[in-house]
Amino acid sequence: MALHVHGFTFNPFQENTYIIRAENGECIIIDPGCFDAREQQQLKAYIESANLKPVRLINTHCHIDHVLGNKFVAETYDLGLEMHKGELPVLEAQVHTASMYGIPYEASPMPVSFLEEGDTVEISGHAMEVLFTPGHSPASICLYSAEEGWVIGGDVLFYESIGRTDLPGGDHQTLLRSIREKLFVLPDETIVYPGHMQSTKIGYEKLFNPFLQ
Repeated sequence: MALHVHGFTFNPFQENTYIIRAENGECIIIDPGCFDAREQQQLKAYIESANLKPVRLINTHCHIDHVLGNKFVAETYDLGLEMHKGELPVLEAQVHTASMYGIPYEASPMPVSFLEEGDTVEISGHAMEVLFTPGHSPASICLYSAEEGWVIGGDVLFYESIGRTDLPGGDHQTLLRSIREKLFVLPDETIVYPGHMQSTKIGYEKLFNPFLQ
């Protein structure tokens, strides 16, 4: 296995933060949800103990539970944020969202570059394809590794469930279309690493996901 996926579950929303690491120690941090000093140290300790070098910071989308650690990660590892440009209004709204929930939040830095449908995210010679999967949020993306047989799914598709669509910019039919046209066309054995809950597989969700029957 050339790329290894390691997950953490952070913050009151039980969000899954992922580190994708290559054999040479380079890694990508996706959706850092670490929101207090203890969780920040947990992330940092793993990176140090595994002798990793973070080289990219990516948000699949910008709801509060997925961006709480953006500032910490960006400053600790001198990384610029990457995301889809359609998520900018969502990112900018999170200061208000955090205040509404009463959650401490150091505002995320603005992105330094944007990822779009069909772009390739590379790490140590290995490539992941950017899939544009709106519906849960206006411009969610997923990262698909055909080589490894997995997809980092954000809050698009869950084990026997789907992302909520009642937040600003969400749309139920758009989400279902994203799943059917972008995820369900992947091989059945593809592992889905979602933004919440346990991992699942594309083939399983085709058969058993009640929202997609």
